[in-house]
Amino acid sequence: MVAAVRIHKTGGPEVLTFEDITLKDPGQGEVRIKHTAIGLNFIDTYFRTGLYPAVGGLPMIPGNEGAGVVLSVGPGVSDLKAGDRVAYGTAPGGYAAERNILAEKLVKVPDSIEDKTAAGMMLKGLTAQYLLRRTFKVEKGNTILVHAAAGGVGLILCQWANYLGATVIGTVGSKDKAELAKKNGAHHTILYRDEDFVAKVNEITGGKKCDVVYDGVGKATFPASLDCIRPMGMFASFGNASGAIDAFNILLLQQKGSLFATRPTLVHYGAKREDLVMMAKDLMDVVSKGAVKIPVNQTYALKDVAQAHKDLEARNTTGSTVLIP
Repeated sequence: MVAAVRIHKTGGPEVLTFEDITLKDPGQGEVRIKHTAIGLNFIDTYFRTGLYPAVGGLPMIPGNEGAGVVLSVGPGVSDLKAGDRVAYGTAPGGYAAERNILAEKLVKVPDSIEDKTAAGMMLKGLTAQYLLRRTFKVEKGNTILVHAAAGGVGLILCQWANYLGATVIGTVGSKDKAELAKKNGAHHTILYRDEDFVAKVNEITGGKKCDVVYDGVGKATFPASLDCIRPMGMFASFGNASGAIDAFNILLLQQKGSLFATRPTLVHYGAKREDLVMMAKDLMDVVSKGAVKIPVNQTYALKDVAQAHKDLEARNTTGSTVLIP
């Protein structure tokens, strides 16, 4: 028997049940891993509440990110073996002490990166990778706006964009979070609860606005985010922490300056094995060289996952959070 957290019905944090499950032997192309750390992400709350449909129906084991060691391999797996350190960021079923997972979803973890860091960086770090290097390829001289700059993805975006030579503006909810964002690469911070972030962006940029807005907040920052973007710039919406953006009049994009808008997801950007490997290598390179640090600021026991969800949704967390089986 293996300890796991399951959802039998959608709802609040109280629907997360800690129980024992039985695991079959790994099947064709699968690997059995023992988790050493499991990543907590806002997307986990979307599955818990039912905003996103459960993969394979209920009951389900939430969690898309983790790190651990290979225990055994199934038929057809040749590039992994027992004892290998591995991590993943795109495979539902992570809230468990052990699990079976398709080998193609795993990447090997170098010795330079510890387990908690690996578990706290895969989903958020790979998200930052595609946003910065593929959705809108940030280059030296660009100006970017990062909403929730002190959050898990936000802190990585700020560091990495700074490393790439961009001017980074971040919105945050408190002075403490502003300090944290600045320590992690943000050149300017805006207290969105106290300040008009559109006016502040115009002030900071001298009216030139930003090349791209990276928005993981959603409803609360839209459509004002569009007023922060230069003509023919991009609005990249990758999360809904404040609620999903409702349907909007596409003419807004024309009226605000022939803007581009996209709602990307890691599932699609990392769907091909070669893309996933390339993205992970890029991420691990910048982390290994110290250009991007992964701040694991909260740790919870797996059995305390309900409290972790409460703290995450109350915006009482910063950086990455990991669960320990």
